[in-house]
Amino acid sequence: MLARLSAWFFDNRLAAVGVWLASIVAVFAAASAIGPAWDGTFDIPASESRDGLAVMDEYFAERGEGSLTGSILWISEDGAANPGVAAALGGLFAEVNAGFPDAFGEPQNPGATVLSPFGDPQLLEVSIAPIGENAGNLGFAQVNFTADIDETESALIAKAIEGYVEENEAAFEGIRIELGGEALGEFEPPESELIGIGFAVIVLILAFGSVMAMGLPIAVAVGGVGVGLGLTVLLSNTVSIPDFGPTIGAMIGLGVGIDYALFIVTRYREGTARGLTPRDATIAAMDTAGRAVIFAGTTVVISLLGMLLMGLKFISGLGIAASVTVLITMIASTTLLPALLGFAQERVEITRYRGLISAGFFAIALFTLGLGFAQLAAAAAIAGAAVLLVGFAIKPLKREVPKRKQKPLRETFWYRWSHLIQARPWTAAIGATVLLLILAFPVTQLRLGFSDEGNFPENTTTRQAYDLMADGFGPGSNGPLILAATIEGPSDIGVLQQLVPTLEGTDGVAAVIGPFPNDPENPEAFILQVIPTTSPQAEETGELVTTLRDSVIPAAVAGSGLDVNVTGSTAANIDFTDYLSGRVFIFFGAVLAASFILLMVVFRSLLVPLKAVIMNMLSIAAAYGAVVAVFQWGWGGSLLGIEAAPIEPFVPMMLFAIVFGLSMDYEVFLLSRIKEEYDRTGDAANSVADGLAATARVITAAAAIMVVVFGSFMFEDLRLIKLFGLGLALAVLLDATLVRMLLVPATMELLGDKNWWIPKWLDRILPRINIEGRPDPVAVAPTPPSESDEAEPDKKPVGV
Repeated sequence: MLARLSAWFFDNRLAAVGVWLASIVAVFAAASAIGPAWDGTFDIPASESRDGLAVMDEYFAERGEGSLTGSILWISEDGAANPGVAAALGGLFAEVNAGFPDAFGEPQNPGATVLSPFGDPQLLEVSIAPIGENAGNLGFAQVNFTADIDETESALIAKAIEGYVEENEAAFEGIRIELGGEALGEFEPPESELIGIGFAVIVLILAFGSVMAMGLPIAVAVGGVGVGLGLTVLLSNTVSIPDFGPTIGAMIGLGVGIDYALFIVTRYREGTARGLTPRDATIAAMDTAGRAVIFAGTTVVISLLGMLLMGLKFISGLGIAASVTVLITMIASTTLLPALLGFAQERVEITRYRGLISAGFFAIALFTLGLGFAQLAAAAAIAGAAVLLVGFAIKPLKREVPKRKQKPLRETFWYRWSHLIQARPWTAAIGATVLLLILAFPVTQLRLGFSDEGNFPENTTTRQAYDLMADGFGPGSNGPLILAATIEGPSDIGVLQQLVPTLEGTDGVAAVIGPFPNDPENPEAFILQVIPTTSPQAEETGELVTTLRDSVIPAAVAGSGLDVNVTGSTAANIDFTDYLSGRVFIFFGAVLAASFILLMVVFRSLLVPLKAVIMNMLSIAAAYGAVVAVFQWGWGGSLLGIEAAPIEPFVPMMLFAIVFGLSMDYEVFLLSRIKEEYDRTGDAANSVADGLAATARVITAAAAIMVVVFGSFMFEDLRLIKLFGLGLALAVLLDATLVRMLLVPATMELLGDKNWWIPKWLDRILPRINIEGRPDPVAVAPTPPSESDEAEPDKKPVGV
């Protein structure tokens, strides 16, 4: 089936490429017309914080409190409550509450409500900074969003606020405005992936020795990722996808897209080297490497979609965003690539100096653009284009680059390396395992939780607002706890009033604000704000929430009809973390079991999949350990521009799903070659060395590309993106080096023929999945070449 499809795409290459180009244009046009609707809010699982939010929705709906909140901060040397300041801010607050109406009175950016402290002496008193260098001059007002507002809409409201201040510059003279809270922050699209693409250009040229062979994987990856990101934008209008979801998708899509195409092009070149025609070599490549790509890609997609089992829209959105991009890049590798090979044909093996030099300039352009040097990038791109054009006229640039001499397989470094490891299997196996365990040790100190806005870049308004709040109101002011209370009768009001001094005397509490009734004349519910002495992400804040819930509040309200729930964004984050922490191991177990079964079916073995699961767990644990050391403990944080903070609770799950899926690439690619040699020769020792020698160069190149693509995201501003970049890059590096080049040959040598043992009864009942295909083309009806395909007898392909 796959052979026939690849033959069709090869023969009908113009139509295939045309469909892809039309798809790219259509998807981007639709995405541009409809726009995104990013939503990073999460549905809170059954917990006290959810019960508290339900009380607030029922009794304090007029406050407009949804899942998103923010704040407007102002500083004036004339005092935060100066009449001129109050007039300017009052106009802004009224504009926000009215939804920024146009000339006809229609709101353009509705959904936000500012709780103005002006006109409410009690609220004003607690809204002016009592401490710090801006004491008396710094004030803030809370901004609440209705439940139907997503992050895209809240960001538009932030821009409208900034626009209003700029338009009324005279009124705001001498007043500094900052916007606090992630909801009012702005997410900058990443540019660092260009660094990874530039590096991929260099690695692919070094690996292939061919500019055309380099260009094919990059074209396929960029095309697949482009369509995937466009579809993600469209999907964000129907499912909840956070604003950084496309960045994660692009990170993974570029890595796997280049890798998948790299594997297929490598098999294609092996086929032409054996004397196959370009068409037959394409069919053979797709019937072997193409099968492995489909298997590996499907495994990644299934692993990512497994996150939907958590039943939380935030987690599901991340899984959908990443899986869509991987799925499209896999489809591009198996449909677009055969068509492009149909255009390239023999030119894949021909490189001219003009192409080599211009490719170098274009790689420099991508590097410098990714680092933010736009003018230098433009100069490099112009130089590359000039060399390419002039190269058609200047004779030295028209010459072919000499082809490398290929060593026989058993004379390569990697063949000798495999036998070196196989000669000392225990040393290699124990040494690699100990090293991975050392790297994994910090994971024993893993603390899950949400990092706060104090981790935003210092030049952002979000971070500056956070620092101003911490300096003027104390660290806990950036994440106050909200106590939502309902009463059964008037006597409960006295109990609530007595609760206030109890809370104020609790260790870790800086201040208590309130209580505020829902109706002063006939109160049914109250809310209080408890300001912790520590920041929202601090471990002590989590301990305070537990203390209030388990001991302080139950003891204070015992015997009354008062029902008090500790809620608010900080408490909700803690409950969300506890919920995921209790389910993450179920997810791990499901992915491990599914991977074991899949590998057992594919390789007809019990020990090979068992070893694969254990070794993948070791490499992932080592990557987790590095993430904890850098992002939680702060080792080297100054180099990355980050502060020590807990690890987001969804990160281990995401990393696990992605890395375990990606490790299948190398697992399948290497083991399928080893199994192929073992089935052919029955020699357990040499089949390992032959398989490693045949795949090591490609695996090394693929891993190097993926490491740099992932690692380049550490140049981004957001801490979370840096975290994913480091975690994924290190996991792939360890998997491709310590695991594939040390542990696999060592353990395969130790087990010998037992590697491929499986009980006969089990072998009979297992379904058969052939991902190895046939190294030679299957019988596919030949398609008569078109006139454009018929090369003149004495004319060689031009090449780049």
